[in-house]
Amino acid sequence: MNSLVLVAIMIAWLITAYRIYGKFIEKHLIDPSDNKPTPAHAQNDGVDYSPAKTPLLFGHHFSSIAGAGPIVGPLIGVLYFGWLVSVLWIAIGSVFMGAVHDYLALMISVRSRGNSISYTAEQTLGKVSRLVFSIFLWLALVLVVAIFAVVAAQTFIARPGIVIPTFGLIFVAILFGYTAYRLKWPIAIGTVLALGLVGLLLYIGEMLPIVLPETVLGLAASKVWFWILMLYCLLASTIPVWVLLQPRDYISSWLLYIGMGLGFLGLIVAHPQVASPAYVAWSTDKGPLWPMLFVLIACGAVSGFHSLVSGGTSSKQLDKESLGLRIGYGAMLTEAALASLVVAIATGVLIWDPTAAKSALGYQYLMGSGGGPIVAFSTGFGKLVSSLPSITLVAGMYIGMLMLNAFVITTLDTATRLGRFILVESLGEKFKPVNNRFVAALITVLAAAFFGAGGGYKTIWPVFGAANQLVAALALIVISAYLVGIKKPRIYTLIPAIFMTVTTISALIFLMIGFIKAGNITLATVSIILVTLALYMIWEARGVLLFVRGGGEKNIV
Repeated sequence: MNSLVLVAIMIAWLITAYRIYGKFIEKHLIDPSDNKPTPAHAQNDGVDYSPAKTPLLFGHHFSSIAGAGPIVGPLIGVLYFGWLVSVLWIAIGSVFMGAVHDYLALMISVRSRGNSISYTAEQTLGKVSRLVFSIFLWLALVLVVAIFAVVAAQTFIARPGIVIPTFGLIFVAILFGYTAYRLKWPIAIGTVLALGLVGLLLYIGEMLPIVLPETVLGLAASKVWFWILMLYCLLASTIPVWVLLQPRDYISSWLLYIGMGLGFLGLIVAHPQVASPAYVAWSTDKGPLWPMLFVLIACGAVSGFHSLVSGGTSSKQLDKESLGLRIGYGAMLTEAALASLVVAIATGVLIWDPTAAKSALGYQYLMGSGGGPIVAFSTGFGKLVSSLPSITLVAGMYIGMLMLNAFVITTLDTATRLGRFILVESLGEKFKPVNNRFVAALITVLAAAFFGAGGGYKTIWPVFGAANQLVAALALIVISAYLVGIKKPRIYTLIPAIFMTVTTISALIFLMIGFIKAGNITLATVSIILVTLALYMIWEARGVLLFVRGGGEKNIV
């Protein structure tokens, strides 16, 4: 089979699904009305609540939800279980679970004054559920900030040429935001100017790579970059969204669009044949196909982190309710398209060698001792786009790494801002200092720094994939309870909720057994805590899950 045909089928499926199923969900569950002012207008404070131009909000939302997930997950899924089961999960999961989850989390937050999914949990399932859920969400966000900052710091070491473009983009974004919101320039003109400046930064970065000494003031170079990124998170998460977050994410999204466009053009020109197996095995080193595939491939199919972005930053910037489907449902399907491109790279561009011999373009080698998924993606992407005129393998790898870094940096300060929101929502009334956005952001950043700088994230990272999918399962349960309360059909979220809950709990139990056998008490304990959390939320929502009216019956709108 040709990789181009595989991706073409996926794109056609995603477009059709948006026009049919997305519109169906919009009409029957939300029925948007532009006569209702969104929180961006009703609570406009010029900092977090601020109406965004649609292209800017889509860019922010897409860049923030993507991260490294739709790149790393599919690469691992194809390696261990095969390309067919991986692409089927992306196709089905994104349309019927992930996009529904993202869109409804966005719109429920819009109709709840911009409050997060944990607030909805209190309104539907009670105060204890909200407290438990909030603690879990905040810790998950702290871990995201920690690991993404570590990854970004490592990319600066591996590719010093991307340092100037990465930080220079901040100033380009501020300039773009000023031209768009203060000078009222047309977005098209500002976009062309900004992309021209980014191109100049790329050239300068390649000519003047920033290489730090091995140690600076007693700190390793990677730690210096990590602390610089922590400072960036603190500042970027507290300034008004129109100044940096909206324009920076918008410009970053253009880097992603251009990268994806080059990738699709590369497929058209090279049209590589599928080389890796459609199906590898039911049980591998990562465990059985079910439930582990559905945990390993999260972003691109369904991800709990998306509900935090939807109900955190994006809901506070949505200009009109009718635009929600484009932002929530559309961005998720765009991410699924990216995940499909990654599958094509894994299965048709990189070399599949059953012996896993060392090779510069060998899939198994690159995924193992050859640098891991990030190096595998940039290498495969480089090979693919080098089939286009005037693009070399090295230049293509550089573009691939820059794409990935753009994802990571945009997710960094979004996750920090989300952590700040959850702290204020949960503790702001009882502890007044937490109401201060600088204090809440500082607490979140210091917690992330504790895990990242000290390497503590490595302790619980092996269960983070399951924890992320547990957030998605719990969010779908809360959304289903909300739909009961407003007397809307819940079958479209309840079936995904049940599937994700059963799958995630099974994955955690599988991991827990492995940790116990290996004598890893810490990870076994974390797994038990996560399973207990899930079981508690299921018990609180038992009326909804059993199709019994009663739980969450009150009108919460």
